[in-house]
Amino acid sequence: MALSIKTNKIDGVVVVRLSGVIYFGEESSALRQRVKELLENSRQIVLDMGGVSRIDSGGLGTLVALFASARKGGAEIKLAKLGGHPEEVLQITKLFTLFEIFETAEEAAASFKRVASAT
Repeated sequence: MALSIKTNKIDGVVVVRLSGVIYFGEESSALRQRVKELLENSRQIVLDMGGVSRIDSGGLGTLVALFASARKGGAEIKLAKLGGHPEEVLQITKLFTLFEIFETAEEAAASFKRVASAT
């Protein structure tokens, strides 16, 4: 099952809705390219993982690389709707401590506004 990548906005925050698998190769490459394009115009991105059924080490590497690239450029990436296999893999690898993870994309998008108003 290939990776489907669709985008929309919630209150000005870009939400990338993913479904399928995030494996090393074509899927990871497509995700990396799409998010890097989005980072050219947005500093706030939510990856909605609700439709992701599987993720491998290459997919994890892609998520970490995107997180680091965003931070380096003054942007931020948050995760939403993590469940099943992807959540288990992030727990096992302790990578859940790296990302801010939310139940819904709406909660993740709203968290950007809370941070902005607190500063």
